[in-house]
Amino acid sequence: YSRLVCSLLRCRKLNPSQFKKLLWEAVEIAQQCFQPEDYLTLPTVAQRYLQSAIAPRTPLASAVRLKMHGDLKLNSWHPFSAEQIISFPDGFIWQATVWMGGLPIRGCDRLLNNQGTMQWKLFGLLPMISTSGEDITRSAQGRMLGELMWLPSVFCRRDVSWETLNASQIIAKVTLPEDTLPVTLTVNREGRLETIQFPRWGNPDGKGYRRLNFGGILEAEETFEGYTIPSRIRGGWFFDGEVFSEEGEFFRAAIEVATYR
Repeated sequence: YSRLVCSLLRCRKLNPSQFKKLLWEAVEIAQQCFQPEDYLTLPTVAQRYLQSAIAPRTPLASAVRLKMHGDLKLNSWHPFSAEQIISFPDGFIWQATVWMGGLPIRGCDRLLNNQGTMQWKLFGLLPMISTSGEDITRSAQGRMLGELMWLPSVFCRRDVSWETLNASQIIAKVTLPEDTLPVTLTVNREGRLETIQFPRWGNPDGKGYRRLNFGGILEAEETFEGYTIPSRIRGGWFFDGEVFSEEGEFFRAAIEVATYR
């Protein structure tokens, strides 16, 4: 059923709202619940994170629906509001309105059927950006990996492997369609996620597409339906260095609502 819906999502006649509706409706209701004792064989840092992020007996969701607002840096900072669905491993849709000089730019970024696309229009009518291809797909795969911080139940999957770096950092290797990618989590003593970083395919400086360090600083958290997730984030390229604060940071967001399925 999921493959059928994802095939329908490729139809160009569907608008972003219809894409979101179909992707969400394709998700099966979670049956298994989180029980901390099932993960005692994981490294200590991973256990600490999962026990902080997921309340006992919370259904292990495979999708989350988010409502957010924030600012995007496109030469200068511009406010945005957005809704997003992340459905693992099928993909994601991020539908947003960005205000530039008082004018609304509407569009979406998405990864579906392992194909990434970006489509943006002035007033939602006049095309401004419409792009796809291998580079966009690889970049979108990295993005979904990082945004699993909002869907921590994915880290409970048996095909996720772990590598401890130190007392507060751990690498989770997550299998995506056609690739397995590492994401480094920094977790404090209480189990709260403080930073997330991972290699992402991109070309933010015009020097050509390649894997670069991408990440986010997680400034606050909030609990929704048994999941305690980052609720305020600053993210971007060239993470964990001076370049991040000067040039790499381009995304600041606050989560308003998160719904799980």
